[in-house]
Amino acid sequence: MRLNAPEMIIDLGRIDSLRGVREDGDAIVIGAMTPHSVVGSDPLVAQHAALISKAVEHLADAQVRHRGTFGGALAHADPAGDLGAPVTALGGQFVIQGPGGTRTVEADDFFVDLFETAIGDDEILTQVRIPKHTGWGAHYEKFVRVAHQWPIVAVAAAVRVDGGTVAEARVGLTNMGSTPIRARGVEEALVGAQATEDGVRAAAERAIEGTNPPSDLNGDADYRRHLATVLTRRAVLAAAGV
Repeated sequence: MRLNAPEMIIDLGRIDSLRGVREDGDAIVIGAMTPHSVVGSDPLVAQHAALISKAVEHLADAQVRHRGTFGGALAHADPAGDLGAPVTALGGQFVIQGPGGTRTVEADDFFVDLFETAIGDDEILTQVRIPKHTGWGAHYEKFVRVAHQWPIVAVAAAVRVDGGTVAEARVGLTNMGSTPIRARGVEEALVGAQATEDGVRAAAERAIEGTNPPSDLNGDADYRRHLATVLTRRAVLAAAGV
C-alpha cells in the first residue's frame, strides 16, 4: 500500500515458534505467523473461539487465507480488516516481544489508530491469546458491495444463551471507526433479553454508540450507522441460533 519504505525486510515465516494453535489453560494461543487457513480449520479454535473461525471464513479469498497470517493482519491494523473486531470482542491479548523482553497488551489497548498499534519499532507480535468461550454461539455478519471485499460494515457477535435468554454477549464492530470497536452498550443491553427478534432489536440500536464511521465511495457515515444496527441484530440472532 506504499505506506512506508523500509530499507530492510526480514521474513519471519520460517520461525516455527511463531506458528501453530495450542491450548493454554483458559485460553487458545495462536502464533502470529499462523496462516488464516490453518486458524480457520483448527478444531481448538472452532470449539473454544468459534467467532474467530466464523470471521476467517469471510476473510478475502482462498489464496489470501493460505498466504496471509493471523498476526500479520492484526498488526496491519486496518479498521476494515475482518479479524480485529472478533478478537476485540472476545477480549484477546497480544503478546509482543522486543529487546526489552516480552509484554502482553489487551485488545482495547493494542489498536491505537488507523494502521497503528501498540507494537514498538523494535518489537514484533509473537502470539495472540483468545480467552475460551466454549459453548457460545457465534456469527460474523459482513456487508460488502462485491465478493471478497473489505467490509463496508461487519459485526462480530458471540452470545451465551440460557433458557431462551441471553446470559452473556460479546459484540465487535468492523469499519465503524479508526480501530475495531467493542459495542459494550449492545452487550449490556442484551444481558437478560429474550433471544428473539423483538428482544434483540432494542439492544442492537445501541451499536452506533461510540462509533465514528468513515464516509467514502461505498457509503457515508449515516449509511454505515444504519447498517451497524441492522447487522448487529442479524449477527446476534444468528449467534443465538434464532
